[in-house]
Amino acid sequence: MAKIVSPQVDFAELIRQVKQVTPEIYDQQGNYLNLLEGRWQEPGTTREFVTPIDGSVLGSLPFLDKATALRAVHGAHREAADWCRVDLDERKQRVQDCLDQLLDNVELIGKLLMWEIGKTYKLGFTDIDRCIDGVQWYVDNIEEMLGRREPLGVVSNIASWNYPMSVLMHAVLVQVLCGNAAIAKTPTDGGFISLSVTFAIARRCGLPVTLVSGSGGELSDVLVKDQAIECLSFVGGRYNGRNIADALASVHKRYMLEMEGVNTYGIWNFSDWDSLGDQLKKGYDYGKQRCTAYVRFVVERRLFPQFLETYWTAIRSLKIGNPTLVDNPGDKLPDLHFGPVINSRQAEDLDRLYADALKTGATPFYEGKLDDSLFLPNQDRSAYRAPRALVDLPRQSELYFKEPFGPIDSVVLVDRVEELVGEMNISNGALVAAVASDDTKWAQRTAKEVRAFKVGINKLRSRGDREEVFGGLGESWKGAFVGGKLLVEAVTQGAPSELVLGNYQDATLLPEKI
Repeated sequence: MAKIVSPQVDFAELIRQVKQVTPEIYDQQGNYLNLLEGRWQEPGTTREFVTPIDGSVLGSLPFLDKATALRAVHGAHREAADWCRVDLDERKQRVQDCLDQLLDNVELIGKLLMWEIGKTYKLGFTDIDRCIDGVQWYVDNIEEMLGRREPLGVVSNIASWNYPMSVLMHAVLVQVLCGNAAIAKTPTDGGFISLSVTFAIARRCGLPVTLVSGSGGELSDVLVKDQAIECLSFVGGRYNGRNIADALASVHKRYMLEMEGVNTYGIWNFSDWDSLGDQLKKGYDYGKQRCTAYVRFVVERRLFPQFLETYWTAIRSLKIGNPTLVDNPGDKLPDLHFGPVINSRQAEDLDRLYADALKTGATPFYEGKLDDSLFLPNQDRSAYRAPRALVDLPRQSELYFKEPFGPIDSVVLVDRVEELVGEMNISNGALVAAVASDDTKWAQRTAKEVRAFKVGINKLRSRGDREEVFGGLGESWKGAFVGGKLLVEAVTQGAPSELVLGNYQDATLLPEKI
């Protein structure tokens, strides 16, 4: 019997709920609006948005032009002047009200994320839950972290599509809790409906938040360079991040630029293969579309047979398919490891990177296949890719220096520890790395030579939540570090002589403990 889309995630029903919960995000014709100058307005120029799940059209992005985005920035600037005078207790209460209302709508938001960015049922809820839990921690601990610090003004947020709640929405709510006004650009590749819902809820609670849609090329000057912007929070690729860093070099404003890097896992003198197998499966959450995904394994050559056996066993067990499908209307949604990548363009770029690697001399050792039983008959699968893996990736391959942001792994074999460290540092800085060895003292010593902000010993390292700081070294991060009290310090001003910890052009100021 053919599978069906579960009634509990029927998209038409989800949109009916959205219109009931936040009707203000639509105009009378049913077009999505932008949130600027304190109200929902401006449907902009519509651009169709297609879900990666099955290629169907979900709605139309309300793209703004530069002049209208400038109005949004200046509106946020006016709000910042008033909001900074609201006392902390009142700010806490309004953010708490927002969290309570978000909690009431977790089910709706989590399911929207499935359709918008291809998350599985479990991961969609993880994203919104982490947002709520994380901001709650800040509400409960803000007095001690804030002290006498003052807000900066307007904080601009440009973030990638992969974590619209636990990264973008989380950052915005902490920024306004600290006394700033926040403006955010909806990620073009996904998340605009769920973000519209959450921003509408925040706005109802009296929080000074602004949400605009548009192309990066059109809005970047306004959201990055305008003098009304006091701070920029950016999450994205190195190419755009470097351009933004160059643009900010001549202007004195706070910034946090999180960029990609090749996160590596080094394996030397190691035997706990069962543990590694579990980590390999866990590492495939969301198809490796995460800034902290491990995509390069640097393996002692003599261990390659055991690594290969472990890798095959772990990756062959992964289930990849349409996350909305069930056999019967009352069934639970499937427990898949991941669904589609963000869109067919990204899938095609993964194919291009893989083909280039083969052409330049890499050897494939794993090519997964999609299971027909996990899809609808004849459904659009253009955004789905099974895991693939390569060994002996040559330096002339584009993938050698690049994070694929999708389900492609590469393995580099080494014979000396010096080679292992050199290959782990191939991208001149990373957000996370890991070193696995039976000799933990050796692993801890070697980890200090790896240019990553966080290095796991015999385990994966993640971004972290609540008090855990986060940043990057080398080219993977520019500007102030975030997480815990460092996020509060990044979006506020202390004494004039105070140093804000971060990775800057002329110095890297690290916290004592990472």
